[in-house]
Amino acid sequence: MASIDLNSDLGENSAEHTVSDDAAMLEIVTSANVSCGFHAGSAEGIRDTLAAAVANGVVIGAHPSYRDRENFGRSPLEPDSRTLQAEVEYQLGALIALAGAVGGRVAYVKPHGALYNTIARDERQARAVVAGVRSVDANLVVLGLAGGVVLDIAARAGVPVASEAFADRGYLPDGSLVPRSQPGAVLHDASAVARRMVRFAESGVIRAVDGTDVRIDAQSICVHGDSPGAVAMAAETKRMLQDAGIEIVPFVTPLAI
Repeated sequence: MASIDLNSDLGENSAEHTVSDDAAMLEIVTSANVSCGFHAGSAEGIRDTLAAAVANGVVIGAHPSYRDRENFGRSPLEPDSRTLQAEVEYQLGALIALAGAVGGRVAYVKPHGALYNTIARDERQARAVVAGVRSVDANLVVLGLAGGVVLDIAARAGVPVASEAFADRGYLPDGSLVPRSQPGAVLHDASAVARRMVRFAESGVIRAVDGTDVRIDAQSICVHGDSPGAVAMAAETKRMLQDAGIEIVPFVTPLAI
């Protein structure tokens, strides 16, 4: 790869609970997946993160989730398709309005947590999410897990797509993520994570937890904002990628849609 995007999940802080250093991450990443409020964050905090993204020239993405603040959006749910589509539309509408209020524009959509993992394999929920995105703005790019079914459904519906690799998450041999309940799910060593991403950028493969290599086709790399040591991992990953001659650039810009 000559270039790659670096993204992070942000806008998840509230007065009661700080989970990420958004200001520091926004000086490193090129794209920000900003919470829409259903799993975490507050209206004023989300607005502040959006304003900081605009100030740093970071591309804004919407990060909708299940309605699940109690479990940070990481519990699998089974909303009916009508409800899920409406909740996606509601979240996108709110974030688009807040972004516009601070001079920004939402360029893409990356679902969060359990919803993200579910629509990588569940066609019914994937169709509901794509329908929600398409009804709000069919030009919004859907960012998802490489090989996920939602990307195929979105592409066939005429919605642009992009895929990502995870710097700080373990992979299973089939290309899915190690469940957070299992050992090896979340990685913390900044140097090891950065070396792993340089290898991915150079060869297109990531080492799975069983020692095999998984081929990943991705245009963006994610470092979760709420992971311990997230800023250090993102900074080291960016530094090592650039040292390897790989440019860090957004995978999409608002001007392109």
